[in-house]
Amino acid sequence: METDLKKLVEDVKDIAIKAGGAILEYFEDGDFEQYDKSDHSPVTSADYAANDIVISSLQSLTPNIPIISEESEGLVFSDRKQWAEYWLVDPLDGTQEFVAGRPDFAVNIALIQNNKPVLGVIHAPVTEDTYWATKDQGAFKQTKSSTSKISGNKIDTAKHSLTVAISRVQKLDSITKYIIDGVDLSFISLGSCALKSCLVAEGKADLYIRVGPTGEWDTGAPQIIVEEAGGRIIDSEFKPLSYNERESFLNPDFFVASDQSLDWSTMIIPHDSRRD
Repeated sequence: METDLKKLVEDVKDIAIKAGGAILEYFEDGDFEQYDKSDHSPVTSADYAANDIVISSLQSLTPNIPIISEESEGLVFSDRKQWAEYWLVDPLDGTQEFVAGRPDFAVNIALIQNNKPVLGVIHAPVTEDTYWATKDQGAFKQTKSSTSKISGNKIDTAKHSLTVAISRVQKLDSITKYIIDGVDLSFISLGSCALKSCLVAEGKADLYIRVGPTGEWDTGAPQIIVEEAGGRIIDSEFKPLSYNERESFLNPDFFVASDQSLDWSTMIIPHDSRRD
């Protein structure tokens, strides 16, 4: 039976908000344990608490749909590559921000069908903002006071200017080397990968360039939200990201663009021509 995405997303929003509430308790108390994973990235007791809530809630909601989480272990590609549909979860996107006491972190939940996201929810516990989208139904943002449809900016190439979302600790030259000469740049900084993508989806930024390691769980929910808002998430060769097609969950470098109708090679330097 075909999944009713419009109905399902309401339940997934509730799950993300519940997980976000658990994270917020750890954040406000400052009482959490921190560990290092095998790749030396941080994970905390808040990550694990949120993961438990999301996993158990999704299993109750859709017992026949498997789940991949950043905190999952033992998922063998030969098994999971057969999955036509599965949940993709980052229970706490922006763990480094959380540990540093900064509010820019989120819960990401996506539903993947045939290697592409078709439903995505991103919840920011501190601000209580929730972003969501389902395929062909548009993208939305819910705040404490209102809910509205969101859309990315259309780029006027004649103006040759872009607002770029960056990490708080990012060096500007790590981004500017990817932009063609003559484009006037302004910057807006934020922590979580997903929340920077949401800046693009809601028209507060035109572009977010991500260089460095991310997992598929970092982009699953943002991708469908950005796409439904009229944008794109594409790799350094200008190709869309795909999911569960490799042994590794690592993404290539990618950029999040607000206007899917624009030929972004007019703004972004092609991979083999970039300046070192």
